[in-house]
Amino acid sequence: MTIVNRGFRGRRTESARQLPPGQHLTADFPVLQAGPTPRFDLDEWRLTIRNEVGAQHGWSWGQLQGLPRRRFTVDIHCVTTWSKLGTEWEGVSLDTLFESVDTAAEFALIGSYGGYTTNIPVADLLGGRA
Repeated sequence: MTIVNRGFRGRRTESARQLPPGQHLTADFPVLQAGPTPRFDLDEWRLTIRNEVGAQHGWSWGQLQGLPRRRFTVDIHCVTTWSKLGTEWEGVSLDTLFESVDTAAEFALIGSYGGYTTNIPVADLLGGRA
């Protein structure tokens, strides 16, 4: 008979207490790609926001790079069970991009290279959150 239950790993570290159940802490940045890393011609690249009535707002790479930038520090919790705390990012806030978009939509449909899509509440995209 043992005094330690199977699976017991001791007390969680301070950083592990910040993790959602089932997540493990990583110090690196795992790269998960469903294929080869795509190559883009930045002269052809475009970011487009289309509202619920079809009005489009778009930015070329150069235009996007000319917009005000912000620094963000966030915790990332990936669906593949890794978490990275205090991750620093820099870029254009979606608040800046949405200044020119007239919308009453509650949700956004996000599409990316390769045909991937996801839905997310617009409230999670604004207010300095993305």
